Amino acid sequence: MYDYVIIGAGVTGCSIARELSRYKVEVCILEKNDDVASGASKANSGIIHGGYAAKYGTLKGKLNVLGNKQFNKLNMELNFGYRKTGGLVLAFNDEEYKSLKSLYENGIKNGVKDLKIIGKDEILKIEPNLNPDVMYALYAGDVGVTSPYEYTIALAENAISNGAELFLNNEVLDIIKKDGSFDIVTSCNIFSARTVINASGVYSDSVSKMAGIESFKINPRKGQYILFQKGTGSVVNTVVFQVPTNKGKGILVTSTFHGNLMLGPNSEEVSNREDKETDEISLKYVIDTARKSLPKFDLNKQLKTFSGIRPTSDNGDFIIREEYPGFINVAGIESPGLTSSPAIADMVIDIIARSNNMEKKSNFNPYREAIIKPKQKLEPNEIKRRVDLETGGDRIVCRCERVTEAEIKDALSRNIKIDSIKAVKMRTRAGMGFCQGKFCGPRVQKLLSK
Repeated sequence: MYDYVIIGAGVTGCSIARELSRYKVEVCILEKNDDVASGASKANSGIIHGGYAAKYGTLKGKLNVLGNKQFNKLNMELNFGYRKTGGLVLAFNDEEYKSLKSLYENGIKNGVKDLKIIGKDEILKIEPNLNPDVMYALYAGDVGVTSPYEYTIALAENAISNGAELFLNNEVLDIIKKDGSFDIVTSCNIFSARTVINASGVYSDSVSKMAGIESFKINPRKGQYILFQKGTGSVVNTVVFQVPTNKGKGILVTSTFHGNLMLGPNSEEVSNREDKETDEISLKYVIDTARKSLPKFDLNKQLKTFSGIRPTSDNGDFIIREEYPGFINVAGIESPGLTSSPAIADMVIDIIARSNNMEKKSNFNPYREAIIKPKQKLEPNEIKRRVDLETGGDRIVCRCERVTEAEIKDALSRNIKIDSIKAVKMRTRAGMGFCQGKFCGPRVQKLLSK
């Protein structure tokens, strides 16, 4: 019997699991896929939002600002990679300027501090490669970038090292309410819990329905992205947005945490919650719209395209509440869900603490070591020598990203059992370079087979 069963090992579920692992309780996470961060937590913009866009008075507006403040400390503890860059929302005419003023006023209400409207000269001083037709911009100093899947992995690893359990490949099929507890029926087993926390992303309405709650509906929205080669992100210094529309924050231009230029996302309602396809028309829209912000980028340096599904709720806000004793919904966690995730976890702990005595552990360890180590500059002949090694920690397995055998073995020896090239890629970046795994894929597979 677990005290808490969390359904969903995305960024929300893993944030909650880490916070619960601070206390003397039994916690497990159930995930239907073969790894954590397999849904929206893997395929999103990786932006730590400033807090000016989400409407004042909503949970999104409140938790965005509270979550943003925690990322520096979280990164110092968990070593997942985070960099504060600042962000710009561009306006090209007086009508768009009115939208900037509204965003500024909303941000001030939300409690955002480092926020101001600037003119063309200051914009181009910050971002000399932007469209010179820009007239105004809202500057938000607290915007940053992170690697969302590395962050989720770090949360999960730290939660497990502090006593939480993770069960992958366990799709929840039914929830049976009993006297003071629940049986959670999965594709592999039956788990008993006193409290169920539904953090199942795009399927959160389906899971909620299993528990007898049908108070909301998830309307899946797909966003498509274009990712460029490593190093191309240096063309911008901040995260560059356009004035938001009723479909979201619009097409952004940013460097990823690891230095790849990224464009996107668009926004389209889809009926298939597993629809991860990209299409030429949508990607052309992303490219054409991004050129309004950044006229010159080299499409020949395009690396890949991808898409993610956002769990948009029909009420337009996060849903975080105890529906009845023992069942908590954490649903509709779309943007700024990544930024809000630590504050969402805090809110769930507050809900639990209203009816439970939460005793903290004296031995909770908040720290988790990084997998990806800083790379020293190497001469080409030294890279070749290390690529040609038969074995050893210094052997370079992935030459594009210079991932070593030691880093891959580290990823494989952690407390989340992984057995796929994809899982190794998410933890070490082996396969994320120019050749997209053509060279290192077989080498990683050999290490997996051992």
